[in-house]
Amino acid sequence: MDLTIAKWRKSSYSGSNAAECVELAGVAGAGVAVRDSKDPDGPMLLLTRAALRTAVRSAADTH
Repeated sequence: MDLTIAKWRKSSYSGSNAAECVELAGVAGAGVAVRDSKDPDGPMLLLTRAALRTAVRSAADTH
């Protein structure tokens, strides 16, 4: 899957200079791609939107 033209976004809570963030990009017909901003050419996860919601809720429940 070619994500070179993907529009990657990070949380507005990260600030403009934050280098260690999770970035997300919508992928047509596939869901959401997730990557580490420190390594934009590194590995990525491809999740359905439902799976991403579950992961975020699960992380929020641990705090």
